[in-house]
Amino acid sequence: MIRKPIITVMGQVDSGKTSLLDCIRGTAMAQKEVGGITQYIGSTEISTRVIEKIAGKLIQKFGFELKIPGLLFIDTPGHEAFTNLRKRGGSIADLAILVVDIQKGLQQQTIESIEILKTYKTPFIVAANKIDLISGWVKTKGSFTENVPQQNEDSIQELDKKIYELVGQLHSLNFVSERFDRVRDYTKEVAIIPASAKFFEGIPEVLLFLAGLSQKYLGKKLNIYESENAKGTVLEVKEEKGFGKTIDTILYEGKLSVGDEIAIGGKNGVILTKIRALLEPTQPEELRSSKEKFKNTKEVFAAAGAKIAAPHLEDALAGSPLRINSNQAVKEIEEEIQRVKIDTENTGPILKADALGSLEALIKLLEAKRIRVRKADVGNVSRHDIIQAQAVKEKDSTKGVVFAFHTKINEDAANEAKKNGVKIFEGNIIYDLIEKYFDWMEIEKEQEKSRLLKRLVLPSKIFVMPNHVFRHSKPAIVGIRIEQGTLKTDVQLMKNGKIIGKVNEIQLDGKSIEEAKKTMEVAVSISGATVGKNINEKDELYSFIPKKHLEELGKMKDFFKEEELELLEKIKELEKRELEAKK
Repeated sequence: MIRKPIITVMGQVDSGKTSLLDCIRGTAMAQKEVGGITQYIGSTEISTRVIEKIAGKLIQKFGFELKIPGLLFIDTPGHEAFTNLRKRGGSIADLAILVVDIQKGLQQQTIESIEILKTYKTPFIVAANKIDLISGWVKTKGSFTENVPQQNEDSIQELDKKIYELVGQLHSLNFVSERFDRVRDYTKEVAIIPASAKFFEGIPEVLLFLAGLSQKYLGKKLNIYESENAKGTVLEVKEEKGFGKTIDTILYEGKLSVGDEIAIGGKNGVILTKIRALLEPTQPEELRSSKEKFKNTKEVFAAAGAKIAAPHLEDALAGSPLRINSNQAVKEIEEEIQRVKIDTENTGPILKADALGSLEALIKLLEAKRIRVRKADVGNVSRHDIIQAQAVKEKDSTKGVVFAFHTKINEDAANEAKKNGVKIFEGNIIYDLIEKYFDWMEIEKEQEKSRLLKRLVLPSKIFVMPNHVFRHSKPAIVGIRIEQGTLKTDVQLMKNGKIIGKVNEIQLDGKSIEEAKKTMEVAVSISGATVGKNINEKDELYSFIPKKHLEELGKMKDFFKEEELELLEKIKELEKRELEAKK
């Protein structure tokens, strides 16, 4: 028996993720096929009959023979929903649609989506949305393949230009891609499908390629057996009137029945409970005769979504595995929870989230950026979390922080953080939190760099500008441009490794300043220097850095850009040569 592939939709905010999903559902519903579209909890099934009806001509053109029963789309698009579609070693999502605004190409959140998909080893196709905004594009509902001949040459060229910009961006992320009808090997190339969710264009191609590719390349992964024990994941924990706490689940193996004893992850360990009711949403065509939001069902087969009503679900965790109760199942769930929850001695941030999936995604995204996590757990931010972050902060001010994703901060924790200056990054969008953290880290590093480097001589390279000699000696006053680094007062300058004098004062627009940075043009007074004797116009001068300062700067490489490190090495070499020459 072959199950339906599970499909998720990801991409940048405003790229049209929700619109594309609505468009797919709307296109399917428009076929008025009995049983053609079925609403499940958290997901929508589109049958193969409907796909064949929508993409009939394309099936013949591309040589697909559809044997799968349909496609199961996860209703909530985006990172957060995807990260809760988790299982050991990857995701229960078989394929993803990466929605890209063709006018803007890959943006930050799109790249984050790709990183998450790569981490979870989930293959994807690209829906290059908003082709209707291409100048002169004739907007026609239906197949992109059939609509292309109607377009003028300029519009087609503009589309190709945008597609190949996208191909280049994907290549920079190590993905080979091509427009879907030019792909030679779908196992090695990412298919890009031009689409317009607003005008329902390209939807036949999206549906066909999701169905065809999943059937052709996922193979045995889609095979299921009714006798198999149920396996699923908890998407969301919800309060429902008349049922109390319920869990929305996606089942990807086996079947679930009313009365089954199940095991799921909870905040304080594994929860064992018996299914009291299995609920499905009332279908659109049934709403005329029923005002009920849900209807009862005795059993659910993979792949499908279901709402479970059962006792003891108050502490259930979104993103946790769901299994039929057994010693092995309990052990698996315990291991999975412990694998995600972290408690180490690393010099790194404290992570708190409302779901295992979100927690895991945060860990993976930070580790991909070489940030090691100190602690990761589900629940509110506590005072103890702040105290732990404070201990990290004493070792590294940029790592002693707390992430609060989709979770609350206890009052005593907020007070402790304020008292000790511990930074808390709070929000409901994973990539937004990560971006805010790295932006803050850059500012913090600069401030820390300023504090630490204030007492040290910094590397600098300066150029003596022609026609800017204001005084030849006692002291020499000349106009200079900072080519690289930072020049401070009371710093000795050297030419070809030899010290020529000391900077007494730096002036910008007639006012004294303590330091001058790269590209600034300033006047400097240099005691010990004589223009025409040991310095001249167009000379390149370097700051002389005492040995002790060089050693300290060498330990602080993280604070410097690549070109500053290269300048530091150059100064070391000049000083070394001069020292050897004196011997």
